[in-house]
Amino acid sequence: MKSNYQKLKISILIQTLLVTGMTLVVGGFLLHYVIDGVYNDRFANGFVRVLQAFRVEEEEAVRLYWEIVGNNKPLFLIIGFLLLFAVFFYVSLSKMIQYLDQIGDGIENIASESASSIQLITELKPIEIRMNEIKARLRRQKMEAMQEEKKKNDLVLFLAHDLKTPLTSIVAYLTMLDEHKEGGLSEEERAKYTKIALEKSLRLGDLINGFFDITRYNMQEIALEKVEIDLSFMLEQLADELYGVLQEKRLTCEVLVEENLVIHGDPDKLARVFDNLLRNAIAYCYEETPIRIQAKETKEGVEIRVINRGEKIPGDMIQVIFEKFYRVDGSRSSGTGGAGLGLAIAKEIVELHGGRILAKSDEEYTTFLVTLPAEKEVKEGEEEADEVRTHRRRAFGRKARGGKGVQRQKTGGAVEESGTDHPDL
Repeated sequence: MKSNYQKLKISILIQTLLVTGMTLVVGGFLLHYVIDGVYNDRFANGFVRVLQAFRVEEEEAVRLYWEIVGNNKPLFLIIGFLLLFAVFFYVSLSKMIQYLDQIGDGIENIASESASSIQLITELKPIEIRMNEIKARLRRQKMEAMQEEKKKNDLVLFLAHDLKTPLTSIVAYLTMLDEHKEGGLSEEERAKYTKIALEKSLRLGDLINGFFDITRYNMQEIALEKVEIDLSFMLEQLADELYGVLQEKRLTCEVLVEENLVIHGDPDKLARVFDNLLRNAIAYCYEETPIRIQAKETKEGVEIRVINRGEKIPGDMIQVIFEKFYRVDGSRSSGTGGAGLGLAIAKEIVELHGGRILAKSDEEYTTFLVTLPAEKEVKEGEEEADEVRTHRRRAFGRKARGGKGVQRQKTGGAVEESGTDHPDL
């Protein structure tokens, strides 16, 4: 970085040499032609006459001249040269002040958000480049912040609108049930209206949770509490817990995982990651199709794939699918309407664990791939190990329900690689 200011250093060095040279030239001229030259006697005589004007004898005035001036000539020469140097250096500072003025203009350009680029003198070219980079970055950050705020405001508006729909339905159906307490509705109609009111209530709860996610969404606040996790069991349990949701769309879930896949991470946060991926797959897959969960250990770590059959995600959309508030369908339909935060939160949690997440989609299948580090944290002491196992059992120790929509295929070896061909899906 120092070499970038070579021209500036050379410019300052040249100005300093010029000031020194001018001081020597002017000082030498004054010494030769004024002090030691034609004005030497005049100065001495003038000094004596001034003292005589104050009624000092001539002999005393001459003595004082030699005592004060004549014998201290080197001292006066040094003082004179320093004064000359100070005067010339002060004049040359106007050139150096231009550097500060130029930098000030550049800062004002940034502060005023001017459309024109910053242009400084040649010596300040590195600063000019840096300032233009800062200006471009600030402009980009401002645009991103505005776009994000617009997305957030639009989403809040959409959710506020959507809240009215299920709430209106709930009130309508509950009113009908209340008005026909004594009869007028068959058992089938009463059961139907009760089910619809329940579904709308659940939908309303999902929308309210979306609001909570928006207000709490700040990834810097995510703190991990890592323990040892039985990933194989976690994935099975999550699939079991979604049995009811799978049944609504007549879906099945195939869990193909290696035995005893153990990772080190935050169980609650990772459970949210895989739950979000599974719910996303359920929302966008075709009815009466299977969803496949695969997990295996590789050289890079533990790979988890969530695969579903559904419409292809366009290439331009798949690049931004993990952005906050982004929705593939861009709609507000109750079928797939979420806050658009699930995948963004999943990505942040995975990256905090030192892993990565990506998506790929073709004409028939969409795959989300999560890679997590496989190394295990070394535990010190049997007591700490016992505490970790207790925590793990608390998080993922419930007995699986074995729902009909969940099929398990465990294997001690490698799990079948998922590519473009999915013969059993």
